[in-house]
Amino acid sequence: MEPQVMGILNCTPDSFFEGSRKQTEYEIAARTVEILSEGGTIVDVGAFSTRPGAEEVSLEEEMRRMRLALRVIRGEGGDAVVSVDTYRPEVARMAAEEFGVQIINDVSEGGLGTIADRAVREASRDDDVPELFREVARLGVGYVLMSVQPDVESMLRNFRREVAMLRSLGVGQIILDPGFGFGKEVVKGNFAVLRDLGQIREAFPDLPLLAGVSRKRMVWQLLEGSPDGEEALRGTMLVNLLALERGASILRVHDVKAAMDTIRIYKEIK
Repeated sequence: MEPQVMGILNCTPDSFFEGSRKQTEYEIAARTVEILSEGGTIVDVGAFSTRPGAEEVSLEEEMRRMRLALRVIRGEGGDAVVSVDTYRPEVARMAAEEFGVQIINDVSEGGLGTIADRAVREASRDDDVPELFREVARLGVGYVLMSVQPDVESMLRNFRREVAMLRSLGVGQIILDPGFGFGKEVVKGNFAVLRDLGQIREAFPDLPLLAGVSRKRMVWQLLEGSPDGEEALRGTMLVNLLALERGASILRVHDVKAAMDTIRIYKEIK
């Protein structure tokens, strides 16, 4: 699969990277144009910050923010591929049915993770099917399955069960995301996952692998910087290159041009 860039567009007031916060119609339109003009092929929209310590956002408020953003994105980006960053089936349904969104990007691993420091759903039996899985299957859209597990071994164990579950429901497009920054030790744990990323590629050779490390704490804390600093950008470019070498084919980023430059270097090496 030719490497692709997924550009982040957060219609939130509190995302961890200040530069990604776009709330007005003008800001959302400008960001959409920027992502697509710089080479991004997917616009990833979030209306609920998942940073540590973020406040809970009601379903109604997430819906309001998401509708505003999607209306503007469809006006500026036309038929561009859009993914919606949500764990709520209701938001997924609205986005797909009202705006033709093609991908649901779930940061909760079907509800196993925590959002705003609370569990998304109660613990369930291994054979229980998450409601969002059923909704994605019904809508016929793609699905990003992001792991909240602490290491690759437990990640693979869950992925095998969850991918089988999704396929049994008829979900055709599944993208795997190891979940950098979610449920892992900040530096050591996340870089151990990066080191072993090839194991996921080997276990699921037919599924695209997404890497979302952009300006995350694992990078800027190691380099003694901040999310907004140059250290975070330079570190992100290097980590993205290593992720591509280990089998990632989609880079989820704030800095689209920098990611495209990274892909050009990677392709020249190959």
